[in-house]
Amino acid sequence: MEKYFEANRKHWDEVVPIHMASALYDVAAFKAGKSRLKPVEREELPDVRGNSLLHIQCHFGLDTLCWAREGAIVTGIDFSQNALEAARALADECGIDARFIHSDVYSLPEKLSEQFDIVFTSYGALCWLPDMERWADVVAKFVKPGGTFYMVEFHPMSGVFDDGPQATDLVVHYPYFPTGEPIRTEDDGTYADREARVENRLNYSWPHPTSEVISALIDAGLRIESFHEFPFTTEPLWPFTEVKPDGTMRLTKYDGSVPLLYSVKATKPA
Repeated sequence: MEKYFEANRKHWDEVVPIHMASALYDVAAFKAGKSRLKPVEREELPDVRGNSLLHIQCHFGLDTLCWAREGAIVTGIDFSQNALEAARALADECGIDARFIHSDVYSLPEKLSEQFDIVFTSYGALCWLPDMERWADVVAKFVKPGGTFYMVEFHPMSGVFDDGPQATDLVVHYPYFPTGEPIRTEDDGTYADREARVENRLNYSWPHPTSEVISALIDAGLRIESFHEFPFTTEPLWPFTEVKPDGTMRLTKYDGSVPLLYSVKATKPA
């Protein structure tokens, strides 16, 4: 797997400054006090004040720092050193207390031993991991007895369709179920800026149906408290989406027919 991880790491290292400058992340608004947390996670994880929170695959830390503003005691981890340097600089500039650790998900038990009240991950994280059983074991290791794991993710059903800028309809292009091999893509730009020039365009991802994710969490010893699916998303995955007054993005055709996000809340028995 190392060649896949290394290609992905080079890609994510390169896109950090592009993402920080993008309208999608809107770092200027964050610095001015705006939260990037979405309605789903704010409603389903409403009170984090005073809780220790581990954010797995935190990228350059915007959501991690938003949780800190909500009162959580935060630790973010990511495999991109460039992303973590940006996260630390942003925390310092904004006067936010946060810790960031350089690690891929699977190596984290070698670098961190404490447990947390909340373990969190969100939006486009799982597809970069090949093994859900190992992922769930890592998640469960870092949840305190009586603590919570919470995730909100792009629904894997939404990931089967062609998502290029030329897409005019929902056309199946990628597998829903794992095939044993990663999906190899060489995209122009990034999801945050389609026009950006990216040299490390090659990346690898893996599909994970909801059943695989939930079963892995159960097998790791966590108890599923809720599983929700939503007909809206948080990013313009296709050209035929529109922003609604509540800030969610919905399809302009087939609205309500395809799950676009899902969330899982699980607890570790005390």
